[in-house]
Amino acid sequence: MSSDEQPSLLASTGISGLDAVLNGGLTPERMYLVEGTPGTGKTTLGLGFLLSGAAVGELGLYITLAETEVELRAVGKSHGWSLDQLHLFEMVPADEFAEEHEQTLLHPSEVELGETVRNIMAKVDEVRPARIVLDSLSELRLLAQSPIRYRRQILALKHFFSTRACTVLVLDDRGASGSDLQLHSIAHGVISLEQTLAGFGGQRRRLNVVKMRGVKFRGGYHDFEIKRGGLCVYPRLVAGDHDTVDGGATMTTGSPELDTLLGGGLVPGTATLLTGPAGVGKTTTSVQCMVAALERGSKAAYFLFDERVPTLMTRSAALGMDIRPYLENGQLLLQSIDPAEMSPGEFAGSVRAAVEEHGASAVVIDSLNAYLQSMPNEQFLILQMHEMLSYLGQKGVVSLLILGLHGVTGDVRSDVDLSYLSDTVVQLRYFEAHGEVRQAISVIKTRTARHERTIREFQIGSSGLQLGEPLRHFQGVLTGVPTFSGEAKTLMASQTDPDSSRG
Repeated sequence: MSSDEQPSLLASTGISGLDAVLNGGLTPERMYLVEGTPGTGKTTLGLGFLLSGAAVGELGLYITLAETEVELRAVGKSHGWSLDQLHLFEMVPADEFAEEHEQTLLHPSEVELGETVRNIMAKVDEVRPARIVLDSLSELRLLAQSPIRYRRQILALKHFFSTRACTVLVLDDRGASGSDLQLHSIAHGVISLEQTLAGFGGQRRRLNVVKMRGVKFRGGYHDFEIKRGGLCVYPRLVAGDHDTVDGGATMTTGSPELDTLLGGGLVPGTATLLTGPAGVGKTTTSVQCMVAALERGSKAAYFLFDERVPTLMTRSAALGMDIRPYLENGQLLLQSIDPAEMSPGEFAGSVRAAVEEHGASAVVIDSLNAYLQSMPNEQFLILQMHEMLSYLGQKGVVSLLILGLHGVTGDVRSDVDLSYLSDTVVQLRYFEAHGEVRQAISVIKTRTARHERTIREFQIGSSGLQLGEPLRHFQGVLTGVPTFSGEAKTLMASQTDPDSSRG
């Protein structure tokens, strides 16, 4: 194939998430720049790129000016890779430091740069690879000592590679001066890797495609992790890229009274936000809704931020909602999330996998308070949740979001207001009546039906959530602290009352 023809097939990077960002992969027979500070994963990406080519019969050559072959093989071993099928070429053998190689007539950089470039070309002509990784350009930059000489040598290498029908990744650690704009203009595409440290928790890595000629790539930052087996890239979630799916009929919550309160139940493709202070029953309500879906044979996913999985399972079983059988038969995907260790992109990827691979028709996020801590600031949380809820809505999934409020009575506040993103908002509150602290539930809004605008008392017993009749004698509901002024006989019987049939 001549250099002016456009190759028809794309070259996979070996990373499915990065291929998705690049809309399929890299255009073959071009030179690409991968830049990033040390530790961002450039070497791992390069090795994975060569191994991906080897898997389809393409010969790979790794030219290293910085690391030794022993170090490269150690990197491969850490990922469970064998590099025997690749050609590894060290540019500086140990005997290059012997006295007979010293010279004094020319400036060392002039001789070394020319020899280095010629050695690279000679090795490529010897091996005739289809894929090349050159690690790293920082060494060539140091040898050149002049921006003009450096640019000329890079242009010479680019022209040489273009006549050898090979796809090239050149790695650059940016040095102390940041991105090299000269390289950006020369390379066919540029992928930038970044690593940041938060005040607590593990480091966060992200990448962005600075440019990619002739490719409609997905812009913006995409989180990634270095795991055993290579880089795992989580493409930024864009709801508009996914088809709309009909979620089917309205889902029951498992409680006829709660269904009535919601105007018929939970509508597929909608997000329901449950708000309330600690211990009021938000998790129990969401678990009951989820178990009702599981009992009908649907699949569900529960993302747990706040408490331990054994605690949730024990408490649910004590309330007559044992979720263990659904975990064992594969209907329920229960994942505990550590916001200090998981990036927002990885969490969005987990939600996508639950819907697209597991087939979940109901998703619970418990809670948004902990999820908020994984985001740089509130604005990014709003944008991320907007895309995620839009995506889940298009997939016809029932989403249940839990948002804890600060305080128990008085001025009850939340970390962030997500009510406008939700289709339905359910408010759970404590109230005081006749010397007892009780619980009330009400629906603030729903976009899909005419909901009941009353306040109902509820209790949590051995059979889950139990709602009473609508209570009309409340005052101060909109202040967040409803007070009951009716008669005791209109309240639900206490769970501890021996005469109660609900006990």
